[in-house]
Amino acid sequence: MPLGLILGIGRAFRRKRTSSLDILSSKRGPRDYYKGKNCKPTGFHTRKGGYVVMQEKLPNYVVPDLTDFKLRPYVSQCPIEVKTAEAADSTK
Repeated sequence: MPLGLILGIGRAFRRKRTSSLDILSSKRGPRDYYKGKNCKPTGFHTRKGGYVVMQEKLPNYVVPDLTDFKLRPYVSQCPIEVKTAEAADSTK
């Protein structure tokens, strides 16, 4: 009896620790459990199995006009090092 208790405590300490996010997944939960991916619903389900999308719940992206913008969206894979006064002051 005491030997079994000691072995059980030893097994508990050797068990892999899980983070709080990995405790319950859709494979470990009940059959109807759906964890999701932390995203907001864009509508609601109807009684007959349909889905109604609500326009006020859809994301609305506001993009500024960039016609006369001097910078380009490309970033070089091999940037050139530029020595500035600010960088020289921070290294001292």
